[in-house]
Order: sequence, then C-alpha cells, then structure tokens
Amino acid sequence: MSEPTHEPTTAAPEPTLAIATDAAPAAEAATTAASAPEPTSVEPTKTTETTATTTEAAPPLEPAQLAEPTVAAVPAPTSDQPFQDTVPVPTDDPQNALTEKFTEPERAALKELRAQLSEAIAGAVTDRESVTLWGVPLSGDAPATDARVSVVLMKFLRARDLDVEAARKMLSDTLKWREEFKVDEVTKAEYDEETFGGVGKIFGHDKDGRPVVYNLYGGNKKAFGNVEEFIRWRVAFMEKCIAELDFVTQDQMVQIHDYDGVPMIFGRDANQKAAAAQATKIFQDYYPEFLYRKFFVNVPSLLTWVFWMFKPLMPAKTLSKMSMIGSGPSTIGAAVLPVIDAAELPKRYGGQASDFA
Repeated sequence: MSEPTHEPTTAAPEPTLAIATDAAPAAEAATTAASAPEPTSVEPTKTTETTATTTEAAPPLEPAQLAEPTVAAVPAPTSDQPFQDTVPVPTDDPQNALTEKFTEPERAALKELRAQLSEAIAGAVTDRESVTLWGVPLSGDAPATDARVSVVLMKFLRARDLDVEAARKMLSDTLKWREEFKVDEVTKAEYDEETFGGVGKIFGHDKDGRPVVYNLYGGNKKAFGNVEEFIRWRVAFMEKCIAELDFVTQDQMVQIHDYDGVPMIFGRDANQKAAAAQATKIFQDYYPEFLYRKFFVNVPSLLTWVFWMFKPLMPAKTLSKMSMIGSGPSTIGAAVLPVIDAAELPKRYGGQASDFA
C-alpha cells in the first residue's frame, strides 16, 4: 500500500499498488543564470601637453573631490540556484538549514501565509492559544521565533503550488481534522502487536539522514480485519514516522513499499479496498510534502507493465520520486543503494544490515 506523496494530486491507494499522481516535493531543477559579460575597460586617450606651466599653483582639491566613486559588487549566482530566485536571507526572520533553501517566490508566499496564520487557526481549533502541529508550535510567539514554523507552513504552500489561499485552507482543514480525529489520543493508544507489529517499520536512514520507512502489508492480512482500527493504527504510525523529523535539517522521509504477498488486481476483499480509500484520502489531504523518495519493491511484472503504460500521463514531479522495482536482493539493491547506504539497508533488499528487529 502506498501513501500519496501528498501534493496536490491523487496518490497511490493503500494497501495495494496503484499509479500515484500526487505532487509532493519532487526534485527541483534549478538552472544557472548566465553571467553578464565583464565590461571592457577603455584606456583613456593620452594627450600631449602643449601649454606652458602656470606661475601660480591651483588651489588643492578637497578630499571629497579626490575620492574615486565606488561601485557595489554584485555577487555572482551560485551554480545550483537560479540568479532570479536567489534572495538574501531576511535578518528579522528565524532561520535554519531548511529555510535558507527557500526561493524568492517561496519566501514571498510564506510571508503572506504567515500574516494569515492567526486567521487560519481561529476557525479550525478550539484552543487557539496552544496550537501544535507535528511537534512544532504555531501559536503565540512561535512564528516570530521558531524557524520550524516556516518549514511546516512551506509544506502546505508547496503542496498547493504556492497558492496562498489554497495553502491556508489546507492548513485549516488539517488542524480541524486532527482535532476531530483526536490524533493525539490515536497516537498514544496501544495497538495489537500480533496484528500490526510486522506491518510497518522505521529502520535506518538514507545517505542524507532522512529516516527510511517500510510498509509490509503482505506480512499480515489480519491488519485489515477491522478497517477503523487499521486507519487509527496507520495514522499513529505516520505520526511516529514524522516524530523522526526535526524540521531543522530534515522534513521528509524515504518510503519502501514491499508488495511481497500482497494481492494486486484480484483477490482484495471489501475491507482492504475500504482501508485503501480512506488512508489515501487522509494522507493526501492532511500530510503534505513528507515524501522524498518512494520505492515499490517485489512488484509483479504485470503491475510494472501497467506502471510503464500509464507513465506518460503522470506528472514529472511525481515520477521523479517513484521507482518501480522487481524482486530479489540484487535487483532491489541496484535501485535503492544509490539512496540508502548498504550498512543501513536490510539484506533482503540488497544491503548489509541485519533484518528488522
């Protein structure tokens, strides 16, 4: 089962494989601005002195007259950021490693959304004085002092292509849903280990420090026996995964969906279909921009063929995050090891790490 990549189109349903058409943060290609040609220096024309030296010296020039005019140096654009998108980091806003990567259009949209944050919160929650989202406080003085607030808000903006009004609505809807669903209680609840213990795992990190999450829905079909309980567990597991992010250096994760033992086109019962539909909607609507890369592994050849057939219809942003992989450690490892170091990847997927604890 695959969660959507959250932004802003339709994601792959859970628990069976479908073609995702989400738009969650994909690789952003930046073109290098062309350097302006250096001005050609013109040597002043020499003139021949023909006049006689005067007998009376001219008055000395004032210091201001002697000073040469200065020209402020224009920094050259960096190789990985377009010049027009490069913007000095505001000194009056809190910054961290993630906010420093925002582009100029993103900063402009963020400024608008921050100005509307109180209004977005007001109609969504009961307690406006103490609003927290994924461990990041949004109320009080936090927006002015905590750079993580900007990171969280940027998720909603990117999920809605920097449309401030749409991002504000998504944020309000998310806060309202979390209160109605009682996400905090759901997260703290205990779930049957025999039923859900082997279905989801957090294991290791990618080469840049992002947590790696494994969904193993073929491991226990009992997990779908009670759809409501499965959805509660799945939301709690997502919250547990997000708790691995600090919103300072990392705000996304890598997902590996293992379809070994999962019925694909045929064989799904009503509970599995209902769980897929509900989970897809929740993650699409209320968990934006958490996916960095998604690997579908142990996928039957038939589904791989279907994926390639629909590939031309999928957004490039979605495709850049997805990898459809066959079966076997060597096949899986060839695709995954460029992202996850062998020491962090279980042997069953072509790595060197021991299996899940």
